[in-house]
Amino acid sequence: MNLPNKITITRIFLIPLFMIFIIPLPTFLIDSVFMNSVIPNLKDFNNLINNYGHYFGAIIFIIAATTDSIDGYLARKTNQITKLGIFLDPIADKLMITAALIALCQRNQISGWAAMIIIGREFIVTGLRLVAAGEGIIISAGKWGKIKMIIQVIAVSLALLDNFPFKYFSTIPVDKILIFIAVIVTIYSGYDYIKRNFKLIHNTVD
Repeated sequence: MNLPNKITITRIFLIPLFMIFIIPLPTFLIDSVFMNSVIPNLKDFNNLINNYGHYFGAIIFIIAATTDSIDGYLARKTNQITKLGIFLDPIADKLMITAALIALCQRNQISGWAAMIIIGREFIVTGLRLVAAGEGIIISAGKWGKIKMIIQVIAVSLALLDNFPFKYFSTIPVDKILIFIAVIVTIYSGYDYIKRNFKLIHNTVD
């Protein structure tokens, strides 16, 4: 397995670690006799997650988002583009975004509608790509898909950081505004994707 694919797989393995830090453990688990006997400091750990977990989660998310561009760059520069990498790279992106959106919904920081629209678009595009790939056709991401990803990463990062640093010098909810912009751009990028590839998709699924 080449280095770009190893980086991509590492991003996927970062997702459970991200979830551990971003979502507090349920109360029934914290209060259970079994868990307290196995991990005596479980309640202290959960308090840490409640107070500072979103910061740790944001760091992991940003690292994963940064390595997204690194593995693609290395694959192109070293001519190590593989079918496995083509398959795993967008899956890693979408899993990380989905995990972050679900976590933010559970923390009541974003609307379920926003999360559903973004996740739904990713499922539709990924499904179409997989169908096309099964026919030996590779559909690459377009300009709006890349713009969408950048805005999503920035918006989710700010939401995970609870609007830091803007909350210290402004009452403007920059994180929520960017989530709204991300939803609009996500919808448009989905439309643009289908429009650009309509004939190809139609012939593939027909």
